[in-house]
Amino acid sequence: MAIEKQVGYKQVVDFLSGNEMAAQAAKQINFHVMGYYPITPSTEIAEYLDEAKADGEHQIRMIPADGEHGAAGICYGASTGGGRVFNATSANGLLYALEQLPVQSGTRFPMVLDLVTRTVSGPLDIRGDHSDLYFAIHTGWIVLSARDPQAVYDMNIMAVRISEHPDVQLPVIVAYDGFFTSHQKQRVRYFADAKAVQSFIGEIPPRVTALDPRNPVTIGPYMNDPDLMNNKYQLHQAMEAARKITPEVFEAYAAISGRSYPVLDSYNMDDAEVAVFLLQSAAETAKDVADRLRLQGIKAGVISPNVLRPFPAADIRKALANVKCVVIGERGDSYGADGGPMTHEVKAALKDDPDNNTICLTRIYGMGGRDFYHDDAEAFFSLAIDAVEKGQVAQRFDYHGVTARGAGAVPTTVVKPLRKEEVELGLTQAEMTESGELKVKAAIPRQLTARPKRIAPGHGACPGCGIFPALNQFFSALEGDVVVLFHTGCAMVVTTGYPYSSHRVTYLHNLFQNGAATLSGLVEMFHEKKERGEIPVGEDITFVMVTGDGGMDIGMGPAIGTALRNHRMIILEYDNEGYMNTGSQLSYSTPLGHSTSTSNPGAHATGKMFHHKDTAQIMAATHIPYVFTGVEAFPQDLIRKAVKAQWYAKNEGLAYGKLLISCPLNWRAEDNKGNLIVQTAVNTCFFPLYEVERGITTITYDPEEKKKRVPVIDWLKLMGKTRHLTRPENAHVVEAFAQEVERRWQRLKAMHEHPLL
Repeated sequence: MAIEKQVGYKQVVDFLSGNEMAAQAAKQINFHVMGYYPITPSTEIAEYLDEAKADGEHQIRMIPADGEHGAAGICYGASTGGGRVFNATSANGLLYALEQLPVQSGTRFPMVLDLVTRTVSGPLDIRGDHSDLYFAIHTGWIVLSARDPQAVYDMNIMAVRISEHPDVQLPVIVAYDGFFTSHQKQRVRYFADAKAVQSFIGEIPPRVTALDPRNPVTIGPYMNDPDLMNNKYQLHQAMEAARKITPEVFEAYAAISGRSYPVLDSYNMDDAEVAVFLLQSAAETAKDVADRLRLQGIKAGVISPNVLRPFPAADIRKALANVKCVVIGERGDSYGADGGPMTHEVKAALKDDPDNNTICLTRIYGMGGRDFYHDDAEAFFSLAIDAVEKGQVAQRFDYHGVTARGAGAVPTTVVKPLRKEEVELGLTQAEMTESGELKVKAAIPRQLTARPKRIAPGHGACPGCGIFPALNQFFSALEGDVVVLFHTGCAMVVTTGYPYSSHRVTYLHNLFQNGAATLSGLVEMFHEKKERGEIPVGEDITFVMVTGDGGMDIGMGPAIGTALRNHRMIILEYDNEGYMNTGSQLSYSTPLGHSTSTSNPGAHATGKMFHHKDTAQIMAATHIPYVFTGVEAFPQDLIRKAVKAQWYAKNEGLAYGKLLISCPLNWRAEDNKGNLIVQTAVNTCFFPLYEVERGITTITYDPEEKKKRVPVIDWLKLMGKTRHLTRPENAHVVEAFAQEVERRWQRLKAMHEHPLL
């Protein structure tokens, strides 16, 4: 990389992505707090900042939340303390946090949120469009729109100054395109010395703080009319102040950086007769096409806002004053409204100019991450040219780039569904005795191979992934029909890539945070329809929710609610000790000291800073009928527990099971060592095998009795993610981890020995 001097401050010339530039700006701003939760494609920002923190490059206190809603709460709470706060999210993460956003703007506490735009499911899609952004613009936040990695850096810095201005005091969203801008690298510049950034944003202006006991304040009081009306009017006034102040901040930043950002980016618009309106990265593609059309004598231009809130209506009126036709391209739809929000806002702006006769066309494009090429931009300009030539328009609103399907087209069934005779083999049975003891008949694993797998071969999991051997082992013990619901996660993604599915049974999907509630609704519908005689007598289904990859973090609340209601179903958690489907970020089940992409070891860090969550004990505390732990390496133990779980789920209520599974990719272990690794985890007592049946705890495998207990360091040596813990300077972390493992093991033994505990 090179360093050059420009406009008074040295700047580094580099080749970086939008997410890297967001992290670069954040660490130079040196926010006080970042509350965050992983979601693709914004997750990298926290990863880069965590790595930099481990190397001592900033002081941001990074707080991993239990979900985006929690992250938004962390950020709001931190902002009431008068410091600088940062967050980043995408898509459904924004929607999960959405109710918190008007709270922050309504009480006027500044912060910066990077929204790396992505399609909102369902169905699930992780690529970029603007369906999340269209929710965000209605929350009372200022919204800046960054078209490339350079703008991401610059706007994050300018956002702080805009947000904190005494006349504004509003939170700011910096939005940019997921994957198009977030991951693609471009030539960029950033200040060589953070002092340039610190000087530009200045000291934090005085404002209300919850951290001044001598001057107590009430934040977020209950309000009636007319107080709330007055509050919202003040928010409106703050947004209008931002309309005036934002261009001033842009101009001040241009003076130190050499980079200018008009509120509305107008390209070749001075004499344009046809134009396209596009947000963010697509506008840059359209500019190339406009240049090409200019060479053909066509007066083509492009407009694209750098600021969405406050909306630059006056600038748009001016830019389109003499344009005969504009095509408004939108990466999101407002279904049933004949156009997305930008369509109606542009039309509303032009309506206030009685002399404007611009024809407005709308095309929805690029949803789900569909690329926008030069040919697509040409198609938009062609629509405008054709409308001008004909003087009329056949379709003012339509979708662009849709693949037509024949009438009645349905996905082909590749994997045959299971027949009842194939799944009811009588290989496993459970019977409650008169004394109240559940007696189990469980075939050995070899005998269970007679039952076809409910998850067929052909999924796309990583080599050595421990999820499917463990799941198939569990499912092999279940008799009869099964309906499964999978949370978002590795197991869901790799088995259901449309139009194919690896599931031979009925499968549902819902997001991390609400799978348990969703399946409980289906369970109750099943039993209600049985009671009404709408389902044949004798029909029986076992309902299983599969969760993992942090699903019992963000989904903990609904899972506990489901447990307290005691629905007749099974929750099965595969624990891979991280959020593996989004790139190996720490989860609350990640053990102390373990390395993930958001708990990096370094000169200033030793991996994850707090102990792992004991989900099995949390679920046992809800007093459901059955809780168990299991691993693939002890198959007979797991099979017997699966049989019990099915009996309790059919007869008494909720059963919960936690399976430790290996993740060779992110644990950085050999593909063929998964069985050994989870077996060693059991023998260290880190992952004890036990069950809690009607409140009574029983250890089902005791490594001490078997003379097989080994120190935790023996387990840590098997994985690359814990290799740093084997160094002498990290011995204190290993000791703290070993002490916690021993404390939990001794507590479990006491519960085993004393049924009332």
